[in-house]
Amino acid sequence: MPLPEPAAATPAPGLAPRGASMPSHGMPAPVAGALPLAGVTVLLVEDSRFASDALRLLCQRSGGRLRRAETLAQARLHLRTYCPDVVLVDLGLPDGEGDQLIRDLAGGGRPAPVVLGLSADPTLRRRALAAGAAGFLEKPLAGIGAFQRAILRHFPDRFAPTAREGDAAAISGDPLALRDDLTHAAELMAEAIDARGRDYLARFVAGLAQTIGDRDLRAAATEAGLRAEALPRLQELVQRRLHQSAAF
Repeated sequence: MPLPEPAAATPAPGLAPRGASMPSHGMPAPVAGALPLAGVTVLLVEDSRFASDALRLLCQRSGGRLRRAETLAQARLHLRTYCPDVVLVDLGLPDGEGDQLIRDLAGGGRPAPVVLGLSADPTLRRRALAAGAAGFLEKPLAGIGAFQRAILRHFPDRFAPTAREGDAAAISGDPLALRDDLTHAAELMAEAIDARGRDYLARFVAGLAQTIGDRDLRAAATEAGLRAEALPRLQELVQRRLHQSAAF
């Protein structure tokens, strides 16, 4: 359903308040020599700290401003008060599916931000686009140049940078953020979880594994999503990766 108009709230630092932020089609073009995303505010709806840190670096090095929400509920609180230019929505979140939020934003009556789906699972592209997303980004992202062009193709008054040497270099998140994600997965497995919780856990770990290129962990997570009996194997691998990350 369309997002309701809220009562006034105190603006949070780093994100332009409604009324002060210009809609996407009215953003001034950056001056010569400016970073490609100068003046662009991005709301990232993402539960992985590791993936979020990589996107923070991409935005920072492109001149954009990034705010993060970990859940659908947090994202809706932001959007009731602030008007970002771009919203990146992960398709699997702790409190629901990201396409729910995409659908809400696409169906809203007010000027909407550019909404892009985000996932380590490329098969979810179709679902994001069917919900109304303007595009889809696959994790891990293919370097800073691809990230900038994926954003700027939706702003015709700006020029996307041409490909340069180094544009495809991988941007990795903070190892401490990776450890936080692994710890989060271990804590989830230490609790009694139902089928829905197991599905979320499996997708969270599979997405993290895809981002860091860990095939064994991804396979174990996928299997655990299909069969509860496979959870011990996933738990063993997560604990092993935690011990390995502690060595760095």
